[in-house]
Amino acid sequence: MIGGSRLGSRFDSPRVLGFVLIAPAAILLLGLIAYPLVWGVWLSMTSATLGDTGAFVGLHNYAVILADPVFRGAAMFSVLYTVFAEAGKLALGLALALLLNQNFRGQRSARALMLLPWVAPTVLSALAWLWLLDPQFSAVSWLLVRLHLISRNLDFLGTPATARASLIVVNIWRGLPYFAIGYLAGLQSISKDLYEAAAIDGATGWQAFRRITWPLLAPITTILVAFSSIFTLTDFQLIWTITRGGPTDATQVFTTLAYQRAIISGQLGEGAAIAISPIVFMIVLAFFVVRSVRER
Repeated sequence: MIGGSRLGSRFDSPRVLGFVLIAPAAILLLGLIAYPLVWGVWLSMTSATLGDTGAFVGLHNYAVILADPVFRGAAMFSVLYTVFAEAGKLALGLALALLLNQNFRGQRSARALMLLPWVAPTVLSALAWLWLLDPQFSAVSWLLVRLHLISRNLDFLGTPATARASLIVVNIWRGLPYFAIGYLAGLQSISKDLYEAAAIDGATGWQAFRRITWPLLAPITTILVAFSSIFTLTDFQLIWTITRGGPTDATQVFTTLAYQRAIISGQLGEGAAIAISPIVFMIVLAFFVVRSVRER
């Protein structure tokens, strides 16, 4: 009884109880994230291939990929893909949230339908878009031809520029609900008294948005953009299903190129170095998230 009372008194301490409560999550994160990450960093510093553990080569793999024009192109497109996709999702997500925040008939059904692109399996969504962008059976081309906007079917995935633009559009479509639902929650947390006071002072709708809505949505914007940027920068299923990095490596990103080098070509060390490269960007984004949460 005495030992039990002592143990119970220790659990009464907020510090001890806090460590006990976070221990399961910490163990899970260490097993699923920290260990693979450390192993990947080590693997990137070896000459390992499929069937051979290789030897320690230091930063040789990183020097090799930095001199590789395909890797530089993949890095450039990864950044452009993330920047343009996040800009589109932010603008359209905010517009959609402002629309769904209004009272209209079928409001609940519209909010539920809005989530479909986000909850649908990525591969199934990508296959549907692959059919929509097909040069021969594209429903998009068929519609544009019927509207006399084009004279023949377009090969959306046949040229580097159109393939890159198509992937950005698909990513915006898929990630739009994430921004919309986040902004919708933020809009509903803003007191209506602020808008009433602004209306009394003679503020227009745009002035109320610029002086009230947007400043109050700034913290959630930082979090939405940061987390979504991490997801977009590490996107694999969408790009691999639709283009597999083509045409002529024009749509290669970090993840697809790492998969090709490590799994298909068997160069595990080089593939690991490519996969580790985006961590620099993700650390910067994580820093902004943590700082934004603390300020909030």
